[in-house]
Amino acid sequence: MVIVFKPYTTEYDVARVEQLIKKRGLDTHIIVGAGQTIIGCIGDTTRIDPKLFEVDASVDKVIRVEEPYKLANRAFHPEPTVVDVSGVKIGGGNIAFIAGPCSVESPEQVTEVAISVKKSGANLLRGGAFKPRTSPYSFQGMGLKGLEYLVEAKKVTGLPIVSELISPEYLSVFEEQVDLIQIGARNMQNYDLLKQLGHCKRPILLKRGFNATYEEWIMSAEYIMASGNENVILCERGIRTFETYTRNTLDLQSIPVIKKLTHLPVIVDPSHAGGKWWLVESMSKASIAAGADGLMVEVHNDPESALCDGAQSLKPVKYEHLMKELTAVADALGMKH
Repeated sequence: MVIVFKPYTTEYDVARVEQLIKKRGLDTHIIVGAGQTIIGCIGDTTRIDPKLFEVDASVDKVIRVEEPYKLANRAFHPEPTVVDVSGVKIGGGNIAFIAGPCSVESPEQVTEVAISVKKSGANLLRGGAFKPRTSPYSFQGMGLKGLEYLVEAKKVTGLPIVSELISPEYLSVFEEQVDLIQIGARNMQNYDLLKQLGHCKRPILLKRGFNATYEEWIMSAEYIMASGNENVILCERGIRTFETYTRNTLDLQSIPVIKKLTHLPVIVDPSHAGGKWWLVESMSKASIAAGADGLMVEVHNDPESALCDGAQSLKPVKYEHLMKELTAVADALGMKH
């Protein structure tokens, strides 16, 4: 349930109504906008009669929220959320260009790629230090050593780091060294991990699971937010369908749907979606046109020799060409980058 106050309601009246809500065993989430305040009621609202608040002189209207997610719900937070990643704003008309290798392979490799993507216009550096793989025989990443190489690349370029956390064992290290903590598709419903992420101060990039519905995806974000961390960015990376020609099927309609249902920023990973480098360009432009708040593209200086996902990685020169087209699309839509 959402209680919308009349414009310029006093702090006293907001506090008074909040106490009435809490006396009935519910938690509250207050959003103060430009001239108007909203209280989101969290808990079992079925035991409260909305008329109790509708008759209050300071209340404009009461909205019943049918969806199970509350904090992520657009009704609770009508304005789009802008997440600040070490100075890079994502959401609310601000677009992020995240680029880098799927896996960190050497200090020279990741630094060379970081320098090139920054020159092309990327504002965040991605790199996998820990890689959850389907096969136990596939390259699993360099671990903490790879994270160390990412930090060195950040020192050279100034680009904030995006990297995937696969275990709470390394959460404290990631919170110290990684600017945007990525949670991959396989961990989207690792609820114990999501709860722990709610206690960290770093923003979270939450990828959609292979078979997750929109509601399941949003509910995973709700776990993080309900535990205290509301800086969540959602990432569409393709879902599993009957089609086998591409790695996954990129669900472009998820962008407007998620933006309608939630206030959270939504970015797209076209590299993992298609699994083919030549699909990245068209899917990137389509994603921005559909309203995405950013892109995460894999770039490798020698994809033919890559230890992981070389087939879906762009070479730096291809990424430079793509960025020229993407910035033109972003400019046409009035997005800041």
